Amino acid sequence: MVLWKKIFEKRVKRFQNLLKRNNIDGAVIRTLSTFVYFTGTKWLRPSLLIPAEGEPTVIVAKGEGELFKQRSWIKNVIEFQKTEELMASVTVWIKKNGFNTVGMEFSIERDAYILFYELFKKLNPGVEIVDVRGLSMELRMIKDEWELKKIRKAGKIAKKGMEVAEEEIKPGKSELEVAAEIVRELMINGSEEPKVYVSATPRAHAEPFRDVEIKEGKVVTVVIGADWDHYYVNMSRSFPVGNINERAKLALNAMEEAYTKAVELTKPGIKFIAVERELEKIYRERGLIDAYITGYAHGVGLLIEEDPITTIVVPFWSAVICVKFINIATAGLPSSHLHRRAFGGNGNSPHLQGSQTNIPRANNIPVGLKTAIQTLQNPVPIRA
Repeated sequence: MVLWKKIFEKRVKRFQNLLKRNNIDGAVIRTLSTFVYFTGTKWLRPSLLIPAEGEPTVIVAKGEGELFKQRSWIKNVIEFQKTEELMASVTVWIKKNGFNTVGMEFSIERDAYILFYELFKKLNPGVEIVDVRGLSMELRMIKDEWELKKIRKAGKIAKKGMEVAEEEIKPGKSELEVAAEIVRELMINGSEEPKVYVSATPRAHAEPFRDVEIKEGKVVTVVIGADWDHYYVNMSRSFPVGNINERAKLALNAMEEAYTKAVELTKPGIKFIAVERELEKIYRERGLIDAYITGYAHGVGLLIEEDPITTIVVPFWSAVICVKFINIATAGLPSSHLHRRAFGGNGNSPHLQGSQTNIPRANNIPVGLKTAIQTLQNPVPIRA
């Protein structure tokens, strides 16, 4: 318990140093992942107040204070009964401390709503609001051994989910039916907020449909995000169902080569965009460049995709890979973070992309360096 508390206290202190260095008086944290990073627990509608100096404060609904204190190291907890009391507590905190500049996270995740931002501006008209997401991510991109253990455990859970996928994918079953069985397996093994995508058609990261059925001769892509104590891995497999056509086989071969190339080139000192260009060459040479989706790497941690996110955030393409970016976490399985978008199932419009964080030492990339490398791995054939 003492060690656990020290981990979170140290994180807050480091964040406070970053606030002071950037002349920010305090930060209002509403995004769940960063809330977890500093408090140690998830909570609905998170609200964490961190001053540049002093103790942090958490605001929770009436009756939740004692339970929160049992699950977190933070003891300065304020309860509210009405929504206006929550907003008033934040405003009072700012005015009481005489803050002029306050940080908020301009993020893409839940609870980073523009509605909250606009309301905050109206209630605090004389306060300058700055984005502190970069500061929190500066800390979060670096994983310590305590975090890596959780990621490895999550990888073992994801592997069990993928084994269920292999068993459940059969012609005639719907995407939703397969996803339901995978989610069940993940949750009974301790994943509290699993994310499962099943695609039997040419869709990347597809939300499963109840009326889309798996068909013979197609390829089904399964993407799993499994968490343990809030830390995620991201694993993917593409499952050929029966015999697939020649274009799909060509895509398989291209993916295998791209995987090898990505592992070889992704190392400290290299820009992500330089690796990306080499991967593009592989698909161009095989006449598949029209189906290649740009962005081969992203981090994992308290989010399934976190910085550096080359898959959806363009500025990261030019980032230089270094130790602080990398989070290669082994989970004692063939791939603890495999994310692949492949083939499309009909051989005519393959989506080609993938990722893996479990990279063996034989590849000369030390396990435990910190990044998530999106590449590829062998598909698992399914007997119809």
